[in-house]
Amino acid sequence: MQIGLYFGSFNPIHHGHLLIANYILENTELDQVWFVVSPQNPLKPSGSLLNEYHRLYLVKLAVEGENRLKASDIEFKLPKPSYTADTLTYLQEKYPAHKFSLIMGSDSFQNLSKWKNHTFILQNYPVYIYKRTQHEVLPAYPGTKKIIVLSAPLLPISATEIRKKIKEGKSIRYLVPDNVREEIEKNGYYR
Repeated sequence: MQIGLYFGSFNPIHHGHLLIANYILENTELDQVWFVVSPQNPLKPSGSLLNEYHRLYLVKLAVEGENRLKASDIEFKLPKPSYTADTLTYLQEKYPAHKFSLIMGSDSFQNLSKWKNHTFILQNYPVYIYKRTQHEVLPAYPGTKKIIVLSAPLLPISATEIRKKIKEGKSIRYLVPDNVREEIEKNGYYR
């Protein structure tokens, strides 16, 4: 099975994430997209992160009933902070029949040289890049396995903006799936 791994904090997951995942499924040979919830991104401060199990549950709610979208807690079982190269190695050992690819925005791709073992990743795993405004896809690294650039539709939504709206008591309806919004409101997340 061809699996696209969409790594992120998903703090919280929103319609922009879901739109990209669905677009990639519809326009590539991937069979599934796994939302890999990162407990701690080594390049981001963890202070504003909701507990990883709550974020995972919100992702599970968001993909409920979708056979081709899956919430993954694989990085919860690995040492923190999470490094994509380590996660890929672990997944390949755990699921030898699957072929894994990465999904990332062009903004993340521009920072790839800061990632642990980024050369190993590029030499061994295809990368699907969705273009983000003001972040061009720079020329590929030498020895890259496969880089596919997609013009996925982008919604100008950010998790930072959603958290800010919640703190200000504003509605996040239409920014996140209704069941995700209800769970956030019920539990007072991000207040």
